[in-house]
Amino acid sequence: MTLQVLKSKIHKARVTATHLDYNGSLAVDPEIYEACGLVPFEKVLVGNLTNGQRFETYLIPASRGTREVSPNGGVARLCQVGDQLVIMSFAWVDAQDRPLPEVIVLDENNRIIERPDYSEYLA
Repeated sequence: MTLQVLKSKIHKARVTATHLDYNGSLAVDPEIYEACGLVPFEKVLVGNLTNGQRFETYLIPASRGTREVSPNGGVARLCQVGDQLVIMSFAWVDAQDRPLPEVIVLDENNRIIERPDYSEYLA
C-alpha cells in the first residue's frame, strides 16, 4: 500500500506581488523553496491564511534573493499583497516508510525563522 504524505511546506509566506496578466503559477525566491526541498514546476497546494482560499498550481523561480512570493494568472485574484500563504507539496510513499516533511516558517519579510522538528510524531 502507498500513502500520500506531506513532503515540503512553507508556512506563513507573505505575498509580495500578484500578476494577473501572466500564465498561471506561483513565483517564489529559490532561496526560500530550496530550503524545504521544493523544485521548479512542482505541483503545490496553497492555502491563504488571510482569506481562507485554497488553490493548486505549480512553482516557478522568482529572482534569487528577492524574497518574492507572487501568485500569477487567475490565482492572483485569490490573493492580495501582504496575505499569508501556506505552500505545500505531497509525495506518494510506501506505507511502511515514515518520512518527515521538510518545513520552514517565514517571518513578515519572508525570511526563515524556524524549521520545526516533527520527529516526535513518529515515535
